[in-house]
Amino acid sequence: MASRTLAVWRNRKVVGHLVRRDLKVKYQNSILGYAWSMLEPLAMACVYYFVFGVVFAATGGAREAPGGPDAPGGYALFLLSGLLPWMWFSAALSDAPKALITHSKLITTMKVPREIFPIAIVQTKFVEYLLTWPVLLLFVVALRGETGWNFFWIIPAILVQFVLSLGVTLLLSSINVLLRDVERIVRILNRVLFYGTPIIYPMFRVMEVEALPDWFKALYAHNPLAGIFQMHHAVWYSSEAPPVSVLCAAVGGALLVLLVGYVTFRRLESAVLKEL
Repeated sequence: MASRTLAVWRNRKVVGHLVRRDLKVKYQNSILGYAWSMLEPLAMACVYYFVFGVVFAATGGAREAPGGPDAPGGYALFLLSGLLPWMWFSAALSDAPKALITHSKLITTMKVPREIFPIAIVQTKFVEYLLTWPVLLLFVVALRGETGWNFFWIIPAILVQFVLSLGVTLLLSSINVLLRDVERIVRILNRVLFYGTPIIYPMFRVMEVEALPDWFKALYAHNPLAGIFQMHHAVWYSSEAPPVSVLCAAVGGALLVLLVGYVTFRRLESAVLKEL
């Protein structure tokens, strides 16, 4: 594994080239270019804000909004701080099954570690996520948001999400070459995870539902994505900082998924090459 990791590092320029190529292809022949990376999440945020923040009066969803618990627009910032990283994960999850198939010619002709193609997918989506930050910072300034040491939650949030995304991409990219049903499963999974993770609502809302059994609440809270998005929310809302158990579940779950994804990727590699 160490030699393989070293080989990937030596070919990091290839990863960078793939990332630049994918971004260039995505935004070529587009008038607004990379601005679409900001407009799309902004449009989604407006829709969800109208539904949950206006229609269902969910503006109290974030217990510690900038300027006070009931500050106007507090839910808008909470919503956006969850949607932006979700779009990174969702896009990586959607493209994961095609990571090897779309690069079949390169894989069969270039002598490089095949892991660089799933890595390039995750890194490309991460760059797109970074391009959306101006929208988030605009909301912070407009709402006069203040943050202190809790801003550093962004570091573990990004690192753990990157590890989880890479593990999922390694796993799905290899399996999908041999079993094409994976793409259809991922489309369903994407929607289930979105509503089953505290992205557009805070986790405490679920924990307060008395009708839900304790085992379900424990399973829900220890989903790695739950801890990841609590960390993203904690950057702006200190009350959303994940408990130790949830944080450990997020870190441990991400590492476990990466391990399973990498082992599966390596074991299926020969069969994948034959299929490609």
